[in-house]
Amino acid sequence: MPPKARLASHLPLDHLRDRYRQAKDAIEVRWWHLLYLIAQGWSIKEAARVVELSYDYAKEIVRRYNQQGPKAISRRRRSAGTSPRALLSPAQQQELAKLLSQPAPDGGSWSGPMVARWIARRTGRDRVWPQRGWEYLQRLSPTLPDSHLPEGHGRDAYHANGTGNPQHSPHGPAR
Repeated sequence: MPPKARLASHLPLDHLRDRYRQAKDAIEVRWWHLLYLIAQGWSIKEAARVVELSYDYAKEIVRRYNQQGPKAISRRRRSAGTSPRALLSPAQQQELAKLLSQPAPDGGSWSGPMVARWIARRTGRDRVWPQRGWEYLQRLSPTLPDSHLPEGHGRDAYHANGTGNPQHSPHGPAR
């Protein structure tokens, strides 16, 4: 039988049960349920199986709870309008959009890797993947060149269904 987990006594059992029952977010419900079961003497492995979490992820939730208390059991949502995946603040996005309206530093067109390097420098990150630069280039560039698309397939057709294949667009290929 797996060893029982030690759960820090940040909250009494009835408060854990209340948090589990009152949580609005489905993921937080599972996290509180996990902690509630462990507080009743269940092993992490048993409780993780019941709430359908991996064992390693369940251990991480318990570790966070033991170290930080109840505040660790939240989805850590960002403020409205900022995606959890956003690398740039709204002000930085405006700055980048203005920059993208000008020629690239080398005099040519902007590319995903160039934008990624700018984001890394601006945010102090060691590295930003070129794909993330491309995503920002697509989103913020006022005039994304169509040179990366097959001839006769403009940007509107490319974005019609998000696949990059205008043949799959509900409007058919761009002509």
